[in-house]
Amino acid sequence: MDLTNEQINKLKFFQKNEITEYRIYKRLAAKLRAENAEVLSEIADEESSHALTSALYTGSAYLITVFILILPFLMAANYFIALGFTLVFALLIIMGFNYYIAVAKDLSFKKRFAEMALLSMGVAVFTFGISYLIRIAFGVDV
Repeated sequence: MDLTNEQINKLKFFQKNEITEYRIYKRLAAKLRAENAEVLSEIADEESSHALTSALYTGSAYLITVFILILPFLMAANYFIALGFTLVFALLIIMGFNYYIAVAKDLSFKKRFAEMALLSMGVAVFTFGISYLIRIAFGVDV
């Protein structure tokens, strides 16, 4: 059994997710002739090893990002100054991530950066405002 154009297009679509790609290759390997199945099985095994690497990169990036974003609150005496630095750091992180994605996938940097920056800053300001109101309401002073 050879792959049709429709099957090839579906493979390319699902290839964006390493875990999904692993499962697709395993299922195809089970359905194809022996020589094709062996190749697809090898590809699937290779893809499954990428999942662990991706998880390690994602976890490391998350920890580093969290550290960078809380660092100003650990160092600054005034929480408004800390918030300002945290927002600047967040924008720089978003900018770096979006630059990478824009280059890797040939997408518009400005559009993606504007969307992510506005959403992230909106959530940050909203969360800070809610916590500030709770602080005032309950008389908590840190």
